[in-house]
Amino acid sequence: MERVKTGIPGLDEMLNGGIPKGHSVAVIGSFGTGKTTFAMQFINEGLSNGERCIFLSLEEDEDSIYKSASVFGWDFKRYVEEDKLLVIKLDPEDAKSSVERLQSDIPEMITEFNAQRISVDSISLITMLYETEEERRKALFSFSKSVKESGATSLFTAEVDPRNPTVSRDGLVEYVVDGVILLRFVEDRNLMRPRIRVLKMRRTAHTREEKEYEITDHGIEVIVSGDVF
Repeated sequence: MERVKTGIPGLDEMLNGGIPKGHSVAVIGSFGTGKTTFAMQFINEGLSNGERCIFLSLEEDEDSIYKSASVFGWDFKRYVEEDKLLVIKLDPEDAKSSVERLQSDIPEMITEFNAQRISVDSISLITMLYETEEERRKALFSFSKSVKESGATSLFTAEVDPRNPTVSRDGLVEYVVDGVILLRFVEDRNLMRPRIRVLKMRRTAHTREEKEYEITDHGIEVIVSGDVF
């Protein structure tokens, strides 16, 4: 099975070599766990390998994305200028326009750009553009299908439910993706330590152990040696 490296040291080891090519993966976690950094790092790994990539954001505008990436040494602006990276910004405050783009323009852009990797930050904000649960479910399944049909390996970030921090806020994204990776904080001697666990990954063996990780100057690094308690 062909695999796609995440670019996150230690995580590919947990995934038995990486994400199966063409899979869609949800990275879920609370505020501050590094979901956006994860999504950017995944894209930067692809760009470094000469792949065409798409970063779709509802959180930051283009300039903010460039600045956030540059903190870790990732020159997204250069890749955009070289036509290797497409950055798409949707405005959650203009729900009607964003919905129209999701239903028409963006699926076509994904196909035409021929991206090999796609990060969506965040899928939770996309579902919030719709008023009813039925509309959210239909939109999520439709958008996920469009991404899947493109053949790209994709990553969706999602906020967790505050009442149950092991599932996404709307409880929908887990059902449309091939894999789920959980980022969370655990209090340990008055310190909040970040931990990562692969909850689900179809058609591949993976560790179910929880590991600590750090957000360094170079991005996220998983500490694979030693167990956590």
